Amino acid sequence: MGEEQRTEIITKDDLVKKVSELKADGFRLVQIGCTRMEDIEVNYSFDRAHSFLNLRLAVPREGAELPSISGIYWNAFLYENEMHDLFGISVKDIAVDYEGNFYRMAVKTPFNPPPGGGEGEGKT
Repeated sequence: MGEEQRTEIITKDDLVKKVSELKADGFRLVQIGCTRMEDIEVNYSFDRAHSFLNLRLAVPREGAELPSISGIYWNAFLYENEMHDLFGISVKDIAVDYEGNFYRMAVKTPFNPPPGGGEGEGKT
């Protein structure tokens, strides 16, 4: 039998409130992942008693900004620094902010290069 999975579409303005509610309800943070599409799709995955809940939101490919959830789930700072370095998403108030130096890469934001900016060039 598979685990139950739900996905809720939210806005960045609802993110911190919803994550706080999940923490209070006993959910654990499983992962935060990004996918570049027309916008950047960000998925926050949580689990409680083998029941998964995914919070999904979209941010623009340029000038993307999200609030940090590391004040709620401290370990989120790892994912949030990764989102910044790989996709160029600015995350505000990260508990531990590597300021763009979490990874050493030949190409800045390799999964969301600037317009005309060498997608696929160099090594990550």
